[in-house]
Parts: sequence; structure tokens; C-alpha cells
Amino acid sequence: MDNSLDNGLMLPVVEEFYSVQGEGLNAGQAAYFVRLAGCDVCCDFCDSRNTWKVSDYKAIDVSEIARRASAVKSCNVVITGGEPLMHNLGPLCDELDRYCLSVWLETSGTHPISGSFDWICVSPKRKRKPLDEVLDLANELKVVVSSADDLAMAEEYAQKVPAECALLLQPEWGNRAEAMRLIFDYVLEHPVWKISIQTHKVMDVR
Repeated sequence: MDNSLDNGLMLPVVEEFYSVQGEGLNAGQAAYFVRLAGCDVCCDFCDSRNTWKVSDYKAIDVSEIARRASAVKSCNVVITGGEPLMHNLGPLCDELDRYCLSVWLETSGTHPISGSFDWICVSPKRKRKPLDEVLDLANELKVVVSSADDLAMAEEYAQKVPAECALLLQPEWGNRAEAMRLIFDYVLEHPVWKISIQTHKVMDVR
């Protein structure tokens, strides 16, 4: 990896697009999405497998990314992946801050935080545990549920996030019928949790 990627002045971008946040507590809000390449978690149920290899994508100057984000009508920017914290996000966050944009991070929490964010959604995965230092900063804990074992994992990490952190359970899309029944019953018994649905998939938008 060259120095421009190491220092975060350029980032490997899979895609940028203006849409509506489809899941989590901020669902329904317009946002500019920046999807970065690179992931070392590689979940079995991943719906963005094309993002896993950094070398498949061109590195783009963060000032150019921020300029494009500032041109849309929404002030919200979602940095997602892949696993975005594989990269130094400090320079990108600084550039977005110049335009007074609200920056939301979606992460599995497996790498240390770089950059500053207005909202951090941590979605832990079984293959690699999230770092406690990332869980400490979470505004939202969103656990993808396929089986009852995932509910136990959700409770484990719920003990490690701040008291004010939003707790959400989201059915794994490929097993959504069974997972939704599990989640529905669980939330009735444990109302501290909320349900997250991938509404962008329901609406057939990205």
C-alpha cells in the first residue's frame, strides 16, 4: 500500500452515491454514501463481497470525495465498506468537516477509530470481535441475526457499549423469514432492543 493510502489523503473508493439510509436508527434519512474498498472480516452473509479487495479499486483524493458529498442537498455522509476503519479516515473527516457535513460511520469495529464522527454504528461479526475501544464510542449497536446464537452475541456486546447507545437487531436478509420471527419474539421479551429492517432492499434501491 503506497504512502498516499497510508496517510489517508487518498482512499480506495468502490462507489459514491446519493440515496436514503436504509437501515439502523437513521433509516429514512437522505445521505451521501462513500463505500470504501477493503475488508478483512469477510462475512458469509456479506452482500458487498465486491468491496473486499483494495487493489480492485482506484484511490481518490479525499478533497474530491468531500467536494462531491457537499454538492448534494443532504448534509449527511455515510462512510461504509467493506471495513472502512482499515484506512486512515482522519483526512477525509477533516475535509467533510470543512463543509459542515454530518459524518456517519458504519463499521464492524475490528480496527481502531481514525477520524471524528457524528454517529458511529457498530455492527459486530462472529469472525472477528470488535475492539472495546470502538464499542466505547458506539452510538448504535446493530447486530445482524440469523440464529438464536446471534441474540446471545448481541447481549454480550450490549454490555460493552455506552448506556445511551441504541440497540438494534436486524434480520439477515438471506434468512429473513426465520430471523424475523426470532427477533420479533425477542424484542417483545427484551424491549430495550429495537428492530432494524433493510428498507432499501424492500424498496429495491441501493
